[in-house]
Amino acid sequence: MKRFFLFLTISLFVFPALSRAQGVTNITQELKVSSPQETMFTYIYAVKRYAQQPEMWAVVDQTLDAAPQMSDLAIETAAVQLYGILNRLGRVDPKDLPNQVESEAIDRFVFFPNPELHTQELNRLAENYVIELSRMGGDEWKFSRRTVEGIERLHDRFADEPIRYGTAEILISPSLWVRSKIPLGWKEQSFATLAVWQWLGLFVLIIFGMIVDFTFRLFLRTGIRRRVKKSGGAASPETVRGFLKPFGLLLGAFAVLLLLPLLGLYQPHSAMANDIIRGATLFLVVVSAAWSVLRISDLVAEVMLSRASRTESKLDDVLIPLLRRAVKVFAVVFGTIYAAESINLPIKPLLASLGIGGLAFAFAAKDTIENLFGSIAVILDRPFHVGDWVVIGDTEGTVEEIGFRSTRVRTFYNSMVTIPNSSLVRAEVDNYGRRQYRRLKCHLGLEYRTPPDKIVSFTEGIRELVRTHPYTRKDYFQVYFNQFGPSSLDILLYVFHETPDWSTELRERERLLLDILRLADHLGVNFAFPTQTLHLFQEDHHAEHQPGVLPGLETDSSAATTGRDAAQAIIHEQPWRDQKPSPVG
Repeated sequence: MKRFFLFLTISLFVFPALSRAQGVTNITQELKVSSPQETMFTYIYAVKRYAQQPEMWAVVDQTLDAAPQMSDLAIETAAVQLYGILNRLGRVDPKDLPNQVESEAIDRFVFFPNPELHTQELNRLAENYVIELSRMGGDEWKFSRRTVEGIERLHDRFADEPIRYGTAEILISPSLWVRSKIPLGWKEQSFATLAVWQWLGLFVLIIFGMIVDFTFRLFLRTGIRRRVKKSGGAASPETVRGFLKPFGLLLGAFAVLLLLPLLGLYQPHSAMANDIIRGATLFLVVVSAAWSVLRISDLVAEVMLSRASRTESKLDDVLIPLLRRAVKVFAVVFGTIYAAESINLPIKPLLASLGIGGLAFAFAAKDTIENLFGSIAVILDRPFHVGDWVVIGDTEGTVEEIGFRSTRVRTFYNSMVTIPNSSLVRAEVDNYGRRQYRRLKCHLGLEYRTPPDKIVSFTEGIRELVRTHPYTRKDYFQVYFNQFGPSSLDILLYVFHETPDWSTELRERERLLLDILRLADHLGVNFAFPTQTLHLFQEDHHAEHQPGVLPGLETDSSAATTGRDAAQAIIHEQPWRDQKPSPVG
């Protein structure tokens, strides 16, 4: 099996690479430039196949003596333009050029204008421009530098001439096709290093980019809204508009960058203008791309948060904002680097210097790194989630945001407390939001004159309320006459509510306490006030004590039944008996 994968890898990658290398070697072996005749036909052979075989450029380039300041695009265009001129001059006969023996006595051969080879009408088009081949040293011949530098002007003069042999050069270069449609006067007249037609073409490209921008936003707006709705999420109209604007700008700028070569800004005299225009367009592409990533992160995060709000897990509520921040940081960093490169700012030496000063940077960023690892620990350990009620040290409030560096807690005084994540690793966190049950413990003080039977009825009635209320814990609660207080008979109320948040707890606690008040009123039980009564004792030998009725076998059970019936009567018509009320949050 290992051998099979090894053979497959060699077949997919190594063999094609070797074939390409062998093809380039074979092509360069076909390079023959030992005479004007060989150079001319080597050039024609290679340039005709250049459109289908880009590797032929290695042969074409070796036949041209281009100036060092000429760009690759300028040399390539000059080579295609030279091919177009030769096709308009007619078929090139090998006998018209010196062969290897004949060229030994000369160092320069003018192919055009040449009265012996071409008509007077064609020679008149040359004026000060020539097509000539020169000896470079030894037996190597190339088209001279003077020829290469004047090809563009000479090609403009031949634009209206018919092609007498071969194929049109516009099939090889789209920019030459555009240039062939421009009047000669617009190509010869220039302003600020650019020809008139190039200025007009630049204006047309800008208008075209604006049309692309507008059209894209128009068609995508409906599609994005439909897609967001189909995904089950929600996004505000402002977020959708913010998403469309940079994307339309990106496509418009990219369209301009893609079509910019059609203007032919490749000659040395327009090199500066080409660098400025291309650099500005590329800068706009990079900036709009980074901007698009920022807006995409906002849109996707908003849709995902709207979906996450409907799930029970709180982890996605934390991860989505963190991932959105991470994407934004990467977009800004890489956008800055590529934007600087697009305008030729030396950003690489700055990045290299960071490696040299890495140690100092690590010490300076120690706290930031600690906070970053602290945020990772918070995410993995999950001691709290967004929305939890927590107590961290002296800070108590609701977790509002968990970031890379810090966690923000909104206190109950509505202030915002920022806690570094590095502190959370060592801090003691009391998370009230993780409580499964919320306890209610209090004493209900009854008047000392309350009969025992009513106390039994009252306590059993409260138990019945606890057993029937929607959010009370049914398997564990305590309601008993607990103690003799200084001014009251104290009943212990110890119950738990299964509520997800504090607001729901307060609502359900109020519901229970109100029903307890109604039960006390229904049974005729009075609550005691914390008062003190001063009795002046005066001995009375004639007063006789009248003891109360002693309880029988059914006294307590009868009193309990009375309490339960009273509780059921109180809650019988309440709406939550049919449907459990939803949480407040």
